[in-house]
Amino acid sequence: MKRIIALLLLFALIKVNAQDNERRPITTAVPFLTIPVDSRASGMGDIGVATSPDVFSQQYNPAKYAFASNQIGIGLSYTPYLSRIIDDIDIGELNFYNRFDERSAFSARFKIFSLGEIQLTDATGLSLGVEAPLEMALDVAYSLKLSERFSMGVGGRFIFSDLKLQVLDEDSSSASSFAVDIGGYYQSEEIAYPDFNGRWRGGFSITNLGPKLSYDSGGREFYLPTMLRLGGGFDFLFPGGLNKLAVNTEVTKLLVPSPVGVDTNGDGTIDSVQQPDKSFLSGVFSSFGDADGGFSEELEEFTWALGAEYTYDDAFAFRAGYFNESENKGGRKFFNLGAGFRYNVMNLDVSYLFSASQVRNPLESTLRFSLTFNLGETYIDY
Repeated sequence: MKRIIALLLLFALIKVNAQDNERRPITTAVPFLTIPVDSRASGMGDIGVATSPDVFSQQYNPAKYAFASNQIGIGLSYTPYLSRIIDDIDIGELNFYNRFDERSAFSARFKIFSLGEIQLTDATGLSLGVEAPLEMALDVAYSLKLSERFSMGVGGRFIFSDLKLQVLDEDSSSASSFAVDIGGYYQSEEIAYPDFNGRWRGGFSITNLGPKLSYDSGGREFYLPTMLRLGGGFDFLFPGGLNKLAVNTEVTKLLVPSPVGVDTNGDGTIDSVQQPDKSFLSGVFSSFGDADGGFSEELEEFTWALGAEYTYDDAFAFRAGYFNESENKGGRKFFNLGAGFRYNVMNLDVSYLFSASQVRNPLESTLRFSLTFNLGETYIDY
Protein backbone atom coordinates (compact mmCIF):
# COMPACT_ATOMS: atom_id res chain seq x y z
CA MET A 1 0.00 0.00 0.00
CA LYS A 2 2.84 2.39 0.80
CA ARG A 3 4.27 1.84 -2.67
CA ILE A 4 0.93 2.68 -4.29
CA ILE A 5 0.81 5.89 -2.23
CA ALA A 6 4.32 6.76 -3.41
CA LEU A 7 3.35 6.17 -7.02
CA LEU A 8 0.26 8.35 -6.65
CA LEU A 9 2.49 11.12 -5.29
CA LEU A 10 4.62 10.88 -8.41
CA PHE A 11 1.58 11.05 -10.70
CA ALA A 12 0.47 14.11 -8.76
CA LEU A 13 3.65 15.87 -9.89
CA ILE A 14 2.43 15.89 -13.50
CA LYS A 15 -1.16 16.95 -12.82
CA VAL A 16 -2.39 20.49 -12.19
CA ASN A 17 -5.79 20.61 -10.46
CA ALA A 18 -5.37 22.75 -7.38
CA GLN A 19 -8.26 24.27 -5.48
CA ASP A 20 -6.03 26.82 -3.73
CA ASN A 21 -5.83 29.52 -6.39
CA GLU A 22 -3.16 31.45 -4.49
CA ARG A 23 -0.70 28.58 -4.74
CA ARG A 24 0.01 27.73 -8.36
CA PRO A 25 3.11 25.54 -8.61
CA ILE A 26 4.35 24.73 -12.10
CA THR A 27 4.28 20.98 -12.63
CA THR A 28 5.75 18.85 -15.43
CA ALA A 29 6.29 15.32 -16.58
CA VAL A 30 9.48 13.41 -15.64
CA PRO A 31 10.40 15.64 -12.67
CA PHE A 32 13.19 13.19 -11.82
CA LEU A 33 15.29 15.02 -14.44
CA THR A 34 15.48 18.04 -12.14
CA ILE A 35 16.54 16.11 -9.02
CA PRO A 36 20.29 16.40 -8.35
CA VAL A 37 21.71 13.00 -7.52
CA ASP A 38 25.38 13.83 -7.01
CA SER A 39 26.47 14.61 -3.48
CA ARG A 40 28.76 17.52 -4.29
CA ALA A 41 26.08 19.80 -5.74
CA SER A 42 23.45 18.55 -3.30
CA GLY A 43 25.77 19.55 -0.46
CA MET A 44 25.71 23.16 -1.67
CA GLY A 45 22.00 23.89 -2.11
CA ASP A 46 21.68 22.01 -5.44
CA ILE A 47 24.04 24.48 -7.13
CA GLY A 48 26.03 23.45 -10.20
CA VAL A 49 25.84 25.73 -13.23
CA ALA A 50 28.94 27.80 -12.37
CA THR A 51 30.83 25.71 -9.81
CA SER A 52 34.17 24.20 -10.76
CA PRO A 53 33.82 21.26 -13.19
CA ASP A 54 33.38 17.67 -12.05
CA VAL A 55 32.12 14.45 -13.63
CA PHE A 56 28.49 15.24 -12.69
CA SER A 57 28.37 18.55 -14.61
CA GLN A 58 25.98 17.03 -17.17
CA GLN A 59 23.03 17.73 -14.85
CA TYR A 60 23.73 21.47 -14.70
CA ASN A 61 25.96 22.72 -17.50
CA PRO A 62 27.77 20.51 -20.05
CA ALA A 63 30.03 23.42 -21.06
CA LYS A 64 32.05 22.94 -17.86
CA TYR A 65 33.70 19.72 -19.09
CA ALA A 66 36.05 21.70 -21.36
CA PHE A 67 37.68 23.02 -18.15
CA ALA A 68 37.81 19.67 -16.29
CA SER A 69 41.07 19.17 -14.39
CA ASN A 70 41.42 15.47 -15.32
CA GLN A 71 41.42 13.87 -18.74
CA ILE A 72 38.83 11.20 -17.87
CA GLY A 73 36.18 11.02 -15.18
CA ILE A 74 33.75 8.26 -14.20
CA GLY A 75 31.08 8.93 -11.59
CA LEU A 76 28.47 6.84 -9.81
CA SER A 77 25.79 8.35 -7.62
CA TYR A 78 22.87 6.93 -5.64
CA THR A 79 20.00 8.63 -3.83
CA PRO A 80 17.14 6.97 -1.90
CA TYR A 81 13.83 8.72 -2.62
CA LEU A 82 10.77 9.01 -0.37
CA SER A 83 12.75 6.93 2.11
CA ARG A 84 10.33 7.80 4.93
CA ILE A 85 7.52 6.08 3.03
CA ILE A 86 9.18 3.15 1.27
CA ASP A 87 12.69 1.73 1.24
CA ASP A 88 13.31 0.74 -2.40
CA ILE A 89 12.48 3.83 -4.46
CA ASP A 90 15.74 5.35 -5.64
CA ILE A 91 17.54 7.40 -8.28
CA GLY A 92 20.90 6.47 -9.71
CA GLU A 93 23.36 7.92 -12.21
CA LEU A 94 26.37 6.75 -14.19
CA ASN A 95 28.43 9.61 -15.65
CA PHE A 96 31.45 9.69 -17.94
CA TYR A 97 33.54 12.35 -19.64
CA ASN A 98 36.72 12.41 -21.71
CA ARG A 99 38.58 15.68 -22.20
CA PHE A 100 40.45 14.42 -25.23
CA ASP A 101 42.45 17.59 -25.87
CA GLU A 102 43.09 21.05 -24.41
CA ARG A 103 39.93 22.57 -25.89
CA SER A 104 37.15 19.99 -26.02
CA ALA A 105 35.45 17.15 -24.19
CA PHE A 106 32.81 14.47 -24.72
CA SER A 107 30.43 13.38 -21.95
CA ALA A 108 27.61 10.89 -21.41
CA ARG A 109 25.17 9.99 -18.64
CA PHE A 110 22.61 7.34 -17.81
CA LYS A 111 20.02 8.27 -15.15
CA ILE A 112 17.33 5.96 -13.79
CA PHE A 113 14.45 6.46 -11.37
CA SER A 114 13.12 3.13 -10.10
CA LEU A 115 9.99 2.50 -8.03
CA GLY A 116 10.81 -1.17 -7.45
CA GLU A 117 8.20 -3.89 -7.92
CA ILE A 118 4.53 -3.34 -7.07
CA GLN A 119 2.43 -6.41 -6.26
CA LEU A 120 -1.17 -5.62 -7.26
CA THR A 121 -4.19 -7.43 -5.80
CA ASP A 122 -7.96 -7.09 -6.07
CA ALA A 123 -10.40 -6.51 -3.20
CA THR A 124 -10.33 -10.21 -2.30
CA GLY A 125 -6.54 -10.40 -2.20
CA LEU A 126 -6.22 -12.22 -5.53
CA SER A 127 -2.98 -11.33 -7.31
CA LEU A 128 -3.35 -9.16 -10.40
CA GLY A 129 0.31 -9.26 -11.31
CA VAL A 130 3.47 -7.30 -10.69
CA GLU A 131 4.39 -3.91 -12.16
CA ALA A 132 7.82 -2.26 -12.08
CA PRO A 133 7.40 1.45 -12.96
CA LEU A 134 10.55 3.36 -13.84
CA GLU A 135 11.84 6.39 -15.70
CA MET A 136 15.23 6.86 -17.32
CA ALA A 137 17.27 9.18 -19.49
CA LEU A 138 20.34 8.67 -21.67
CA ASP A 139 22.29 11.70 -22.82
CA VAL A 140 25.50 12.73 -24.53
CA ALA A 141 27.14 16.14 -24.84
CA TYR A 142 30.07 17.93 -26.44
CA SER A 143 31.82 20.98 -25.00
CA LEU A 144 34.35 23.28 -26.64
CA LYS A 145 36.49 26.19 -25.49
CA LEU A 146 35.72 29.21 -27.63
CA SER A 147 38.51 31.13 -25.91
CA GLU A 148 40.97 30.55 -23.08
CA ARG A 149 38.33 31.63 -20.56
CA PHE A 150 34.96 30.67 -22.05
CA SER A 151 33.40 27.44 -23.27
CA MET A 152 30.03 26.29 -24.57
CA GLY A 153 28.41 22.89 -24.60
CA VAL A 154 25.47 21.21 -26.29
CA GLY A 155 23.84 17.90 -25.45
CA GLY A 156 21.04 15.58 -26.52
CA ARG A 157 18.85 13.45 -24.27
CA PHE A 158 16.47 10.50 -24.82
CA ILE A 159 13.78 10.29 -22.14
CA PHE A 160 11.67 7.22 -21.32
CA SER A 161 8.84 7.20 -18.74
CA ASP A 162 7.05 3.97 -17.85
CA LEU A 163 4.71 4.75 -14.95
CA LYS A 164 1.75 2.81 -16.34
CA LEU A 165 -0.32 0.42 -14.23
CA GLN A 166 -2.21 -1.38 -17.00
CA VAL A 167 -4.05 -3.53 -14.49
CA LEU A 168 -5.71 -0.33 -13.24
CA ASP A 169 -5.90 1.41 -16.64
CA GLU A 170 -5.57 -0.75 -19.74
CA ASP A 171 -5.29 2.33 -21.98
CA SER A 172 -2.16 3.58 -20.24
CA SER A 173 1.21 3.24 -21.93
CA SER A 174 4.81 4.31 -21.59
CA ALA A 175 5.96 7.64 -23.00
CA SER A 176 9.18 8.89 -24.55
CA SER A 177 10.63 12.12 -25.84
CA PHE A 178 13.94 13.78 -26.54
CA ALA A 179 15.49 17.02 -25.35
CA VAL A 180 18.55 19.19 -25.84
CA ASP A 181 20.77 21.13 -23.44
CA ILE A 182 22.89 24.18 -24.13
CA GLY A 183 25.23 25.94 -21.75
CA GLY A 184 28.08 28.41 -21.37
CA TYR A 185 30.82 28.61 -18.73
CA TYR A 186 33.38 31.29 -17.87
CA GLN A 187 36.44 30.87 -15.67
CA SER A 188 38.77 33.81 -15.10
CA GLU A 189 42.52 33.69 -14.69
CA GLU A 190 43.89 33.67 -11.16
CA ILE A 191 43.85 37.25 -9.86
CA ALA A 192 46.19 38.56 -7.14
CA TYR A 193 44.49 40.49 -4.33
CA PRO A 194 46.28 41.99 -1.27
CA ASP A 195 45.68 39.02 1.07
CA PHE A 196 44.79 36.18 -1.29
CA ASN A 197 44.41 35.20 -4.90
CA GLY A 198 41.02 34.64 -6.48
CA ARG A 199 39.17 33.36 -9.51
CA TRP A 200 35.72 34.32 -10.85
CA ARG A 201 33.29 31.86 -12.40
CA GLY A 202 30.03 32.28 -14.27
CA GLY A 203 27.64 30.05 -16.13
CA PHE A 204 24.25 29.64 -17.77
CA SER A 205 22.31 26.72 -19.20
CA ILE A 206 18.96 25.71 -20.63
CA THR A 207 18.25 22.03 -20.08
CA ASN A 208 15.51 19.57 -21.08
CA LEU A 209 14.29 21.62 -24.04
CA GLY A 210 12.10 19.30 -26.10
CA PRO A 211 8.62 18.09 -27.16
CA LYS A 212 5.93 17.24 -24.64
CA LEU A 213 5.18 13.74 -23.33
CA SER A 214 1.91 11.84 -23.77
CA TYR A 215 1.02 8.69 -21.83
CA ASP A 216 -1.85 7.63 -24.09
CA SER A 217 -2.64 8.01 -27.78
CA GLY A 218 -4.46 11.26 -28.42
CA GLY A 219 -4.50 12.12 -24.73
CA ARG A 220 -3.20 15.08 -22.80
CA GLU A 221 0.43 16.04 -23.28
CA PHE A 222 2.73 17.13 -20.47
CA TYR A 223 5.60 19.60 -20.61
CA LEU A 224 9.19 18.53 -20.00
CA PRO A 225 10.92 20.34 -17.09
CA THR A 226 12.77 22.83 -19.31
CA MET A 227 15.02 24.72 -16.92
CA LEU A 228 16.96 27.98 -17.11
CA ARG A 229 19.96 28.28 -14.78
CA LEU A 230 22.10 31.36 -14.14
CA GLY A 231 24.94 31.40 -11.65
CA GLY A 232 28.22 32.85 -10.52
CA GLY A 233 30.93 32.23 -7.99
CA PHE A 234 34.30 33.24 -6.62
CA ASP A 235 37.22 31.12 -5.41
CA PHE A 236 39.32 32.43 -2.52
CA LEU A 237 42.81 30.94 -3.01
CA PHE A 238 44.73 31.48 0.21
CA PRO A 239 48.54 31.71 0.56
CA GLY A 240 50.33 28.37 0.61
CA GLY A 241 48.07 26.79 -1.99
CA LEU A 242 46.44 24.33 0.43
CA ASN A 243 43.27 26.17 1.45
CA LYS A 244 40.50 27.21 -0.93
CA LEU A 245 37.02 28.57 -0.29
CA ALA A 246 34.50 28.72 -3.14
CA VAL A 247 31.26 30.67 -2.73
CA ASN A 248 28.48 30.32 -5.29
CA THR A 249 25.00 31.54 -6.04
CA GLU A 250 22.42 30.38 -8.57
CA VAL A 251 18.90 31.22 -9.76
CA THR A 252 16.67 28.88 -11.75
CA LYS A 253 13.34 29.08 -13.53
CA LEU A 254 11.14 26.50 -15.22
CA LEU A 255 10.50 27.61 -18.81
CA VAL A 256 6.99 26.17 -18.71
CA PRO A 257 3.66 28.06 -18.97
CA SER A 258 2.26 29.27 -15.65
CA PRO A 259 -1.02 27.71 -14.43
CA VAL A 260 -4.00 30.02 -14.94
CA GLY A 261 -7.30 30.27 -13.13
CA VAL A 262 -10.28 28.55 -14.80
CA ASP A 263 -14.03 28.88 -14.26
CA THR A 264 -15.04 25.25 -14.76
CA ASN A 265 -18.63 25.74 -13.53
CA GLY A 266 -19.42 28.82 -15.61
CA ASP A 267 -20.56 30.80 -12.60
CA GLY A 268 -18.02 33.59 -12.95
CA THR A 269 -15.70 32.36 -10.18
CA ILE A 270 -12.31 30.71 -10.57
CA ASP A 271 -12.47 27.30 -8.96
CA SER A 272 -9.40 25.53 -10.37
CA VAL A 273 -6.09 26.19 -12.10
CA GLN A 274 -4.77 24.58 -15.26
CA GLN A 275 -1.73 24.89 -17.49
CA PRO A 276 -2.35 26.36 -20.97
CA ASP A 277 -2.06 23.96 -23.89
CA LYS A 278 0.77 25.43 -26.00
CA SER A 279 3.63 24.05 -28.03
CA PHE A 280 6.79 23.54 -26.01
CA LEU A 281 8.61 26.39 -27.80
CA SER A 282 5.68 28.76 -27.36
CA GLY A 283 5.60 27.76 -23.70
CA VAL A 284 9.28 28.63 -23.27
CA PHE A 285 8.91 32.16 -24.65
CA SER A 286 5.59 32.88 -22.93
CA SER A 287 6.80 31.59 -19.55
CA PHE A 288 8.35 34.97 -18.69
CA GLY A 289 5.08 36.91 -18.84
CA ASP A 290 2.01 34.67 -18.63
CA ALA A 291 1.31 34.48 -14.89
CA ASP A 292 -2.15 35.58 -13.71
CA GLY A 293 -0.54 37.53 -10.89
CA GLY A 294 1.63 39.61 -13.21
CA PHE A 295 5.25 40.54 -12.59
CA SER A 296 5.15 39.70 -8.87
CA GLU A 297 4.07 36.12 -9.62
CA GLU A 298 6.70 35.81 -12.35
CA LEU A 299 9.36 36.67 -9.76
CA GLU A 300 7.96 33.94 -7.49
CA GLU A 301 8.73 31.40 -10.21
CA PHE A 302 12.48 31.92 -9.75
CA THR A 303 14.26 29.81 -7.15
CA TRP A 304 17.57 30.90 -5.66
CA ALA A 305 20.34 29.15 -3.80
CA LEU A 306 23.61 29.90 -2.00
CA GLY A 307 26.45 27.44 -1.50
CA ALA A 308 30.02 27.25 -0.25
CA GLU A 309 32.79 24.66 -0.46
CA TYR A 310 35.98 24.63 1.59
CA THR A 311 38.78 22.33 0.39
CA TYR A 312 42.12 21.50 1.94
CA ASP A 313 44.93 20.27 -0.28
CA ASP A 314 42.30 18.87 -2.72
CA ALA A 315 42.01 15.93 -0.29
CA PHE A 316 39.16 16.99 1.99
CA ALA A 317 36.10 19.17 1.37
CA PHE A 318 33.31 20.54 3.55
CA ARG A 319 30.17 22.02 1.96
CA ALA A 320 27.04 23.88 2.99
CA GLY A 321 24.14 25.44 1.11
CA TYR A 322 20.63 26.82 1.21
CA PHE A 323 17.83 26.57 -1.39
CA ASN A 324 14.69 28.73 -1.50
CA GLU A 325 11.45 28.46 -3.47
CA SER A 326 8.35 30.64 -3.13
CA GLU A 327 5.56 29.30 -0.94
CA ASN A 328 3.15 29.73 -3.84
CA LYS A 329 5.32 27.79 -6.29
CA GLY A 330 6.14 24.67 -4.31
CA GLY A 331 7.50 25.97 -1.02
CA ARG A 332 10.76 24.01 -1.01
CA LYS A 333 13.24 25.48 1.45
CA PHE A 334 16.13 23.47 2.77
CA PHE A 335 19.70 23.50 4.08
CA ASN A 336 22.38 21.10 2.91
CA LEU A 337 25.59 19.83 4.46
CA GLY A 338 28.16 17.74 2.66
CA ALA A 339 31.69 16.40 2.77
CA GLY A 340 34.15 14.94 0.32
CA PHE A 341 37.29 12.83 0.62
CA ARG A 342 39.91 12.13 -2.02
CA TYR A 343 42.37 9.24 -2.02
CA ASN A 344 44.62 8.75 -5.02
CA VAL A 345 42.28 8.74 -8.08
CA MET A 346 39.06 8.23 -6.12
CA ASN A 347 36.63 10.75 -4.59
CA LEU A 348 33.86 9.87 -2.14
CA ASP A 349 31.20 12.52 -1.48
CA VAL A 350 28.19 12.51 0.85
CA SER A 351 25.44 15.05 1.52
CA TYR A 352 22.47 15.49 3.85
CA LEU A 353 19.33 17.62 3.59
CA PHE A 354 17.51 19.52 6.38
CA SER A 355 14.07 20.82 5.42
CA ALA A 356 13.28 24.42 6.46
CA SER A 357 9.71 24.38 5.18
CA GLN A 358 6.35 22.99 6.25
CA VAL A 359 6.29 21.22 2.88
CA ARG A 360 7.70 17.72 3.34
CA ASN A 361 10.76 17.23 1.14
CA PRO A 362 11.08 13.74 -0.43
CA LEU A 363 14.83 13.87 0.29
CA GLU A 364 14.56 15.05 3.90
CA SER A 365 16.94 13.24 6.28
CA THR A 366 18.43 11.35 3.32
CA LEU A 367 22.11 10.61 2.80
CA ARG A 368 23.26 10.87 -0.81
CA PHE A 369 26.46 9.14 -1.96
CA SER A 370 28.70 9.74 -4.98
CA LEU A 371 31.86 7.98 -6.10
CA THR A 372 34.22 9.50 -8.68
CA PHE A 373 37.29 8.10 -10.43
CA ASN A 374 39.69 10.69 -11.90
CA LEU A 375 41.89 9.13 -14.58
CA GLY A 376 44.44 10.15 -17.20
CA GLU A 377 46.60 13.22 -17.34
CA THR A 378 45.94 16.42 -15.40
CA TYR A 379 45.02 19.71 -17.09
CA ILE A 380 45.79 23.09 -15.49
CA ASP A 381 43.73 25.97 -16.87
CA TYR A 382 45.34 29.07 -15.44
